[in-house]
Amino acid sequence: MAQGKLFVVGFGPGDFQHITNRAVDVLKMSDVVIGYKTYVDLIKDLITAKAVVSTGMTEEVSRAQEAVKQAEAGEIVSVISSGDAGVYGMAGLVYEVLIEKGWTEETGIPVEIVPGISAINSCASLLGAPVMHDSCTISLSDHLTPWDLISKRIEAAAMADFVIALYNPKSGRRTRQIVEAQRILLEYRHPDTPVGLVKSAYRDSQHITMTTLSEMLTHDIGMLTTVVIGNSSTFFYDNKMITPRGYQKKYTLGEEKQPLKPHQRLKKEAEPWAMDQETGRSYEPVAPAPEKKPEPLKPIESALSLAEEALGCLGVEVFEPKHYVHQKMESIFELAVSPGVANKKITPQQMMTLADVVGEKGTMEYTPEHEFILRIPTTAPELITDRLKESGLLVSPYGDVARIKACDFCDGEKADSIPYAEELHSVLGGMNLPKELNIGFNGCGMACYRAVMDDIGIVYRKGAFDVFIGAKPVGRTAHPGQPVVEGLSKEQLVPMVEGLVAEYKENAHPNERLFKYFKRVKKLGNFVYQDIAPKIKIAPAPCGD
Repeated sequence: MAQGKLFVVGFGPGDFQHITNRAVDVLKMSDVVIGYKTYVDLIKDLITAKAVVSTGMTEEVSRAQEAVKQAEAGEIVSVISSGDAGVYGMAGLVYEVLIEKGWTEETGIPVEIVPGISAINSCASLLGAPVMHDSCTISLSDHLTPWDLISKRIEAAAMADFVIALYNPKSGRRTRQIVEAQRILLEYRHPDTPVGLVKSAYRDSQHITMTTLSEMLTHDIGMLTTVVIGNSSTFFYDNKMITPRGYQKKYTLGEEKQPLKPHQRLKKEAEPWAMDQETGRSYEPVAPAPEKKPEPLKPIESALSLAEEALGCLGVEVFEPKHYVHQKMESIFELAVSPGVANKKITPQQMMTLADVVGEKGTMEYTPEHEFILRIPTTAPELITDRLKESGLLVSPYGDVARIKACDFCDGEKADSIPYAEELHSVLGGMNLPKELNIGFNGCGMACYRAVMDDIGIVYRKGAFDVFIGAKPVGRTAHPGQPVVEGLSKEQLVPMVEGLVAEYKENAHPNERLFKYFKRVKKLGNFVYQDIAPKIKIAPAPCGD
């Protein structure tokens, strides 16, 4: 088998004039191109790959996993990012996935990061010259980073007078972050500080707004906007946003004859703000100290106290040592909790444990699947899971995993099939998959728990099982699963379901629900696809459902 290769390509702002030749060449040689749907559409005219995998927002991890999988199978794969792939792009995620698989540069598939023009650079070129001095980029998306940490970074950048570029400032669900960012910045910056808003730089929908820090929220800001905030010396001139490089302090711009000649400009007297290379302090002329009688020598406790006393004799202020900032990284731990596979009742003691574990900073969401989804800021997730398990709760992963949704078996009265539901959970529960997979389980032929409306539906009837595959549980064209087998023996159930899930896991595209996969490949296991969707004409949904 030919060796595959993995490229992570930054294609810049999105127009063909600002994409590098290397990026174009890599896209043309790729067998598979993987990316966010909007980005794929932007450069579709450059793509000649035999396969294109496009997924939605927040599907970055699945894109990285699919790219590694395809490259290891011998394909030449390009994962695309707008801007630069190494700046809030896909490069880091790809390496994280590779590292988890034990990849090394010497023995693993070749990986190349193809750089592109990042938003801070493309937007700055449209605004004028706002990034001519020290600058930083901060993403306001708290999808992967705690907001407490983001707000500290905003405050630190504001205090240090950085030019700041805010990425991902606002979305349909995240509206408060940009408001809070403005509040923090106004504590350290003048309300008239210049701000540039650039939406969709170098694309057909490009829009540029020049405003101020106090007025910026009166303008349209969204996910496609980059917010560039000037420092204390930034100014507007002729509809341009300009940050001085700092040369006015060293020589006068615009004058034909400079007051200092080139060889004089680097002398200490010409740069009083610069660090003295011997002392490590800003240079300041020290006036001669007045004569005074010598004092008796004091005992010297250490070399540090000797140095401090010497500096004091020179008239140099001795500073207290700084406490350096050390931000302890805190992850958001996300997990699913339930009373059990066949149990829908939770005890008061378990509720108290949940409340205590979640605390004031965490969240607890109840779902139609009779689960609690916990999202808890923590650095020790194992302590949380241990406490939950000790209280008798069932703890499972959350996200694109297999989930067993069993009925309550009429409060345990119809218990014959409970062991098979629990065995399915032990074998498949929490398994990572291309998309979340619900396996519905009913303990009698009434099927009142609607198992037939799940990805895989199982109904226990007359000592055997009926199985349904490929339900579409939501949407205006929702339909039950296709009946594929009736009267399956108890011994055959778990191996058959396990085989169906394994085939789906191996071959489905990222973010592809089981019913879409079944429809695409036409055969799953030994079962041939039949279209049982409602035969009515209905306008397509905007999301492509």
